[in-house]
Amino acid sequence: MNINAAILWEQGAPLSVEAAELGGPRAGEVLVEVKAAGVCHSDLHPARGEWPARTPLVLGHEGAGVVREVGEGVQALRPGDRVVFCWAPPCGVCPPCKEGRPVLCDRLERTTYRNRLPAGDTLLSARGQRLAHYNGTACFADFAVVAEEGLIPVADDVPFEALATLGCAVVTGVGAVFNAARPELGARVAVIGAGGVGLNVVQGARLAGCETVVALDTRAEPLRLAREFGATEVFDATGERVNEQVRELTGGRGADYVFDTVGAPATLAQALTLARKGGTVVVTGLSRLDALASFPLFPFVMQEKRLVGSVYGSGQPARDVPRLVELYREGRLKLTELATRTYQLEEVNEALDALADARGARGIIRWE
Repeated sequence: MNINAAILWEQGAPLSVEAAELGGPRAGEVLVEVKAAGVCHSDLHPARGEWPARTPLVLGHEGAGVVREVGEGVQALRPGDRVVFCWAPPCGVCPPCKEGRPVLCDRLERTTYRNRLPAGDTLLSARGQRLAHYNGTACFADFAVVAEEGLIPVADDVPFEALATLGCAVVTGVGAVFNAARPELGARVAVIGAGGVGLNVVQGARLAGCETVVALDTRAEPLRLAREFGATEVFDATGERVNEQVRELTGGRGADYVFDTVGAPATLAQALTLARKGGTVVVTGLSRLDALASFPLFPFVMQEKRLVGSVYGSGQPARDVPRLVELYREGRLKLTELATRTYQLEEVNEALDALADARGARGIIRWE
């Protein structure tokens, strides 16, 4: 079928929105009409050449839409279903899947992280060339074909602008709190970075009953939004007294849990400094592949601080996303407030520029 797609022909160059061809769903695959897609740093990094990626490819991995056609053998979905994309479709049979850790599925290294469908190939083409499906999703397009296990059905009364960021920013941020950190009631938390993921860490900490939630960022607008999402205090991360200020708010000890949603060497060092003795640092931010961090080993050992990595919320998206939808429907989780900027597909490069400049929380591309 003919579609319009945002194609990255060359890293570092603007995306080109143009006509492409998309094959129909095969066994175990589903055709989805995309209704909304979040613009995430994981799209920005390959576009700007900060992560290696074989081009050409269609970007987009965070979004929602409506099922239009199902392939042979698809059981859980039918045309008309409203779905959220899951860019980490688990195989269900490898050791991590059997351990209940589907986001670490072994198949992802051969498919999703190589920008292929779980079948191992691509159904996209343009200008006589095959196009890769970014993260096996490629939802910066009118339509996408993905594996059945890469779609999570949700209630049909939730607006698409609320669903757009669920499949990455929300499940990553809230999941980092509930699945990776698991803070006790009344815990004191610091969050470095108040972007899409950081704001969801903030509201995840609020939902978990944390007493103090401090948000740190380098820009005023993200800090303003952090207040709206539940931060009890906000600070400029570059301030000369920021570490001291966090300690003052935590009885001079430091935070029980520090979340680094940026993932840079400097922010990791700061996170370890902000954590109290016996505290935990949870890293969700994805850095450049060549980034190396260093920190003093002696106090790290003597103070028994813990360093934890968390990918995609460290949980089970097929279980967690519906739970998050219910929290939204109960009025306990902010979703539509994340979409501070809205674009048409033709404006995708403007959306990426705004993300790079940290203008607000999350930009989303809409088709309605």
